[in-house]
Amino acid sequence: MTTFTHERYCSEVLAQTALLRAALRGADLSATVPTCPDWTLAQLVLHVGRAHRFAEMLVRTRATEFEVPAGGNTVEFGAGDPSPDDEEGLGAWLTAGAEALAETLREAGPDVPVWTFAADRLSGFWARRMTHETLVHRADAAGAAGVGFTVDPALAADCLEEWLGMSTHPAVLEYKPELKNLLGPGRTLQLQATDTATEWFVDLTGDRFAWHRGHEEAAVTLRGSMTDVLTVVYRRQPVDGARVEVLGDRAVLDLWLETTSFG
Repeated sequence: MTTFTHERYCSEVLAQTALLRAALRGADLSATVPTCPDWTLAQLVLHVGRAHRFAEMLVRTRATEFEVPAGGNTVEFGAGDPSPDDEEGLGAWLTAGAEALAETLREAGPDVPVWTFAADRLSGFWARRMTHETLVHRADAAGAAGVGFTVDPALAADCLEEWLGMSTHPAVLEYKPELKNLLGPGRTLQLQATDTATEWFVDLTGDRFAWHRGHEEAAVTLRGSMTDVLTVVYRRQPVDGARVEVLGDRAVLDLWLETTSFG
Protein backbone atom coordinates (compact mmCIF):
# COMPACT_ATOMS: atom_id res chain seq x y z
CA MET A 1 0.00 0.00 0.00
CA THR A 2 1.28 3.46 -0.91
CA THR A 3 0.30 6.83 0.50
CA PHE A 4 0.43 9.05 -2.57
CA THR A 5 -0.72 9.05 -6.17
CA HIS A 6 1.65 8.11 -8.98
CA GLU A 7 1.74 11.75 -10.06
CA ARG A 8 2.73 12.87 -6.57
CA TYR A 9 5.67 10.47 -6.58
CA CYS A 10 6.75 11.67 -10.02
CA SER A 11 6.63 15.25 -8.77
CA GLU A 12 8.57 14.30 -5.63
CA VAL A 13 11.37 12.76 -7.68
CA LEU A 14 11.86 16.20 -9.20
CA ALA A 15 11.37 18.09 -5.94
CA GLN A 16 13.76 15.93 -3.92
CA THR A 17 16.34 16.14 -6.70
CA ALA A 18 16.08 19.94 -6.72
CA LEU A 19 16.60 20.00 -2.96
CA LEU A 20 19.56 17.65 -3.26
CA ARG A 21 21.06 19.89 -5.93
CA ALA A 22 20.54 22.92 -3.70
CA ALA A 23 22.55 21.20 -0.96
CA LEU A 24 25.51 20.98 -3.34
CA ARG A 25 25.82 24.73 -3.84
CA GLY A 26 29.16 25.88 -2.52
CA ALA A 27 29.91 22.49 -0.98
CA ASP A 28 33.23 20.65 -1.21
CA LEU A 29 32.39 17.87 -3.66
CA SER A 30 35.49 15.91 -2.59
CA ALA A 31 34.36 15.80 1.06
CA THR A 32 33.59 12.40 2.57
CA VAL A 33 29.91 11.76 3.27
CA PRO A 34 29.74 10.88 7.00
CA THR A 35 26.74 8.56 6.60
CA CYS A 36 28.19 6.88 3.47
CA PRO A 37 31.88 6.96 4.41
CA ASP A 38 33.06 5.11 1.30
CA TRP A 39 31.78 7.94 -0.89
CA THR A 40 32.62 11.55 -1.55
CA LEU A 41 29.79 14.02 -2.06
CA ALA A 42 30.39 13.88 -5.81
CA GLN A 43 30.20 10.07 -5.76
CA LEU A 44 26.95 10.24 -3.81
CA VAL A 45 25.45 12.42 -6.55
CA LEU A 46 26.77 10.03 -9.19
CA HIS A 47 25.05 7.14 -7.40
CA VAL A 48 21.70 8.95 -7.30
CA GLY A 49 21.93 10.04 -10.93
CA ARG A 50 22.76 6.52 -12.05
CA ALA A 51 19.88 5.12 -10.00
CA HIS A 52 17.49 7.51 -11.75
CA ARG A 53 18.81 6.49 -15.16
CA PHE A 54 18.64 2.79 -14.28
CA ALA A 55 14.99 3.02 -13.21
CA GLU A 56 14.14 5.12 -16.27
CA MET A 57 15.69 2.50 -18.55
CA LEU A 58 13.73 -0.33 -16.93
CA VAL A 59 10.39 1.48 -17.28
CA ARG A 60 11.07 2.87 -20.76
CA THR A 61 12.08 -0.53 -22.18
CA ARG A 62 9.37 -2.37 -20.20
CA ALA A 63 12.06 -4.76 -18.97
CA THR A 64 10.52 -7.67 -17.08
CA GLU A 65 13.78 -9.53 -16.44
CA PHE A 66 17.08 -8.21 -15.19
CA GLU A 67 20.18 -9.61 -13.55
CA VAL A 68 21.99 -7.26 -11.20
CA PRO A 69 25.64 -7.21 -12.33
CA ALA A 70 28.47 -7.87 -9.90
CA GLY A 71 29.87 -4.58 -8.63
CA GLY A 72 26.83 -2.76 -9.96
CA ASN A 73 26.91 -0.20 -7.16
CA THR A 74 30.27 1.28 -8.16
CA VAL A 75 30.53 5.04 -7.84
CA GLU A 76 33.72 5.62 -9.82
CA PHE A 77 33.56 8.34 -12.45
CA GLY A 78 34.18 7.22 -16.01
CA ALA A 79 33.91 8.35 -19.61
CA GLY A 80 30.63 10.14 -20.25
CA ASP A 81 30.09 11.04 -16.61
CA PRO A 82 30.15 14.67 -15.44
CA SER A 83 33.33 15.98 -13.88
CA PRO A 84 33.40 15.23 -10.12
CA ASP A 85 34.66 18.74 -9.38
CA ASP A 86 32.20 20.65 -11.57
CA GLU A 87 29.31 21.62 -9.30
CA GLU A 88 27.19 23.12 -12.08
CA GLY A 89 27.82 20.28 -14.51
CA LEU A 90 27.18 17.60 -11.90
CA GLY A 91 23.98 19.32 -10.80
CA ALA A 92 22.71 19.72 -14.36
CA TRP A 93 23.42 16.05 -15.05
CA LEU A 94 21.54 15.05 -11.90
CA THR A 95 18.54 17.18 -12.87
CA ALA A 96 18.48 15.80 -16.42
CA GLY A 97 18.30 12.23 -15.15
CA ALA A 98 15.47 13.03 -12.75
CA GLU A 99 13.51 14.85 -15.46
CA ALA A 100 13.88 11.91 -17.87
CA LEU A 101 12.76 9.50 -15.14
CA ALA A 102 9.71 11.56 -14.21
CA GLU A 103 8.71 11.92 -17.87
CA THR A 104 9.02 8.19 -18.51
CA LEU A 105 7.11 7.29 -15.35
CA ARG A 106 4.31 9.70 -16.20
CA GLU A 107 4.04 8.31 -19.72
CA ALA A 108 3.92 4.74 -18.42
CA GLY A 109 1.58 5.28 -15.49
CA PRO A 110 1.76 3.12 -12.34
CA ASP A 111 0.57 -0.24 -13.68
CA VAL A 112 3.00 -1.28 -16.43
CA PRO A 113 4.66 -4.65 -15.71
CA VAL A 114 8.38 -4.08 -15.19
CA TRP A 115 11.24 -5.72 -13.31
CA THR A 116 11.75 -4.71 -9.68
CA PHE A 117 13.59 -6.34 -6.79
CA ALA A 118 10.34 -6.63 -4.81
CA ALA A 119 7.05 -8.49 -5.06
CA ASP A 120 5.44 -5.40 -6.61
CA ARG A 121 6.60 -5.67 -10.22
CA LEU A 122 4.89 -2.62 -11.65
CA SER A 123 6.19 0.74 -12.83
CA GLY A 124 4.65 2.51 -9.85
CA PHE A 125 7.23 0.77 -7.63
CA TRP A 126 10.01 2.79 -9.24
CA ALA A 127 8.20 6.12 -8.76
CA ARG A 128 7.97 5.49 -5.03
CA ARG A 129 11.42 3.88 -4.72
CA MET A 130 13.23 6.70 -6.54
CA THR A 131 11.37 9.31 -4.50
CA HIS A 132 12.70 7.83 -1.28
CA GLU A 133 16.11 6.92 -2.69
CA THR A 134 16.58 10.59 -3.53
CA LEU A 135 15.12 11.78 -0.22
CA VAL A 136 17.42 9.64 1.93
CA HIS A 137 20.51 10.53 -0.06
CA ARG A 138 19.50 14.17 0.25
CA ALA A 139 19.89 13.65 3.98
CA ASP A 140 23.38 12.27 3.31
CA ALA A 141 24.27 15.29 1.17
CA ALA A 142 22.90 17.73 3.72
CA GLY A 143 25.04 16.16 6.43
CA ALA A 144 28.15 16.32 4.26
CA ALA A 145 27.49 19.90 3.24
CA GLY A 146 26.53 21.07 6.72
CA VAL A 147 23.07 22.30 5.75
CA GLY A 148 19.70 21.63 7.32
CA PHE A 149 17.47 18.67 6.44
CA THR A 150 13.72 18.54 6.86
CA VAL A 151 11.00 16.44 5.22
CA ASP A 152 7.27 16.85 4.86
CA PRO A 153 5.96 14.57 7.64
CA ALA A 154 3.56 12.69 5.36
CA LEU A 155 6.36 11.98 2.89
CA ALA A 156 8.69 10.92 5.71
CA ALA A 157 6.01 8.54 7.02
CA ASP A 158 5.62 6.99 3.58
CA CYS A 159 9.40 6.61 3.33
CA LEU A 160 9.45 4.84 6.69
CA GLU A 161 6.63 2.52 5.67
CA GLU A 162 8.39 1.65 2.43
CA TRP A 163 11.50 0.79 4.48
CA LEU A 164 9.45 -1.32 6.91
CA GLY A 165 7.82 -3.12 4.03
CA MET A 166 11.13 -3.89 2.33
CA SER A 167 13.03 -4.86 5.46
CA THR A 168 10.28 -7.19 6.71
CA HIS A 169 9.43 -8.83 3.38
CA PRO A 170 10.02 -12.63 3.48
CA ALA A 171 12.09 -12.49 0.27
CA VAL A 172 14.62 -10.25 2.00
CA LEU A 173 15.62 -13.22 4.17
CA GLU A 174 17.13 -14.81 1.07
CA TYR A 175 19.36 -11.75 0.64
CA LYS A 176 20.14 -11.31 4.34
CA PRO A 177 19.59 -14.63 6.16
CA GLU A 178 21.07 -13.07 9.31
CA LEU A 179 17.77 -11.23 9.70
CA LYS A 180 16.40 -14.44 11.20
CA ASN A 181 18.57 -13.71 14.22
CA LEU A 182 16.22 -10.82 15.02
CA LEU A 183 13.33 -13.12 15.79
CA GLY A 184 12.83 -13.97 19.44
CA PRO A 185 10.55 -13.64 22.46
CA GLY A 186 9.97 -10.14 23.76
CA ARG A 187 11.38 -8.42 20.69
CA THR A 188 8.88 -5.69 19.88
CA LEU A 189 9.39 -2.05 18.97
CA GLN A 190 7.19 1.02 18.93
CA LEU A 191 8.04 3.99 16.69
CA GLN A 192 6.36 7.26 17.65
CA ALA A 193 6.34 10.45 15.59
CA THR A 194 5.62 13.13 18.18
CA ASP A 195 4.79 15.89 15.68
CA THR A 196 2.15 13.87 13.80
CA ALA A 197 0.84 11.51 16.51
CA THR A 198 1.61 8.60 14.17
CA GLU A 199 2.89 5.29 15.55
CA TRP A 200 4.13 1.97 14.21
CA PHE A 201 4.45 -1.37 16.01
CA VAL A 202 7.14 -3.82 14.88
CA ASP A 203 6.74 -7.43 16.05
CA LEU A 204 9.71 -9.80 15.89
CA THR A 205 8.31 -12.45 18.24
CA GLY A 206 6.84 -14.83 15.67
CA ASP A 207 8.32 -16.88 12.85
CA ARG A 208 8.43 -13.85 10.56
CA PHE A 209 8.55 -10.07 10.79
CA ALA A 210 5.33 -8.09 11.10
CA TRP A 211 4.43 -4.43 11.50
CA HIS A 212 1.40 -2.18 11.44
CA ARG A 213 0.36 1.35 12.28
CA GLY A 214 -0.96 1.79 15.78
CA HIS A 215 0.05 1.64 19.42
CA GLU A 216 0.87 -1.47 21.45
CA GLU A 217 3.03 -2.07 24.47
CA ALA A 218 6.55 -2.81 23.25
CA ALA A 219 9.93 -3.75 24.66
CA VAL A 220 11.40 -0.50 23.38
CA THR A 221 10.01 2.76 22.04
CA LEU A 222 11.77 5.25 19.77
CA ARG A 223 10.21 8.75 19.98
CA GLY A 224 10.93 11.90 18.05
CA SER A 225 9.76 14.07 15.19
CA MET A 226 8.79 12.27 12.00
CA THR A 227 12.01 13.39 10.30
CA ASP A 228 14.13 12.29 13.25
CA VAL A 229 12.47 8.87 13.56
CA LEU A 230 13.03 8.32 9.83
CA THR A 231 16.69 9.35 9.90
CA VAL A 232 17.41 7.19 12.96
CA VAL A 233 15.75 4.16 11.38
CA TYR A 234 17.75 4.76 8.20
CA ARG A 235 20.84 5.29 10.37
CA ARG A 236 21.35 8.81 9.08
CA GLN A 237 21.30 10.10 12.66
CA PRO A 238 22.70 8.40 15.76
CA VAL A 239 20.30 7.06 18.34
CA ASP A 240 22.23 8.93 21.00
CA GLY A 241 21.46 12.26 19.38
CA ALA A 242 19.57 14.74 21.52
CA ARG A 243 16.60 14.84 19.12
CA VAL A 244 15.18 11.36 19.86
CA GLU A 245 14.19 9.51 23.01
CA VAL A 246 14.50 5.78 23.70
CA LEU A 247 12.28 4.17 26.33
CA GLY A 248 12.72 0.55 27.37
CA ASP A 249 15.15 -2.12 26.21
CA ARG A 250 17.74 -0.23 24.16
CA ALA A 251 19.45 -3.51 23.18
CA VAL A 252 16.39 -4.56 21.14
CA LEU A 253 16.48 -1.29 19.21
CA ASP A 254 20.23 -1.47 18.61
CA LEU A 255 20.03 -5.06 17.37
CA TRP A 256 17.17 -4.18 15.03
CA LEU A 257 18.90 -1.13 13.56
CA GLU A 258 22.21 -2.92 13.11
CA THR A 259 20.75 -6.05 11.55
CA THR A 260 18.30 -4.37 9.19
CA SER A 261 20.87 -1.90 7.84
CA PHE A 262 21.39 -2.20 4.11
CA GLY A 263 24.28 0.22 3.83
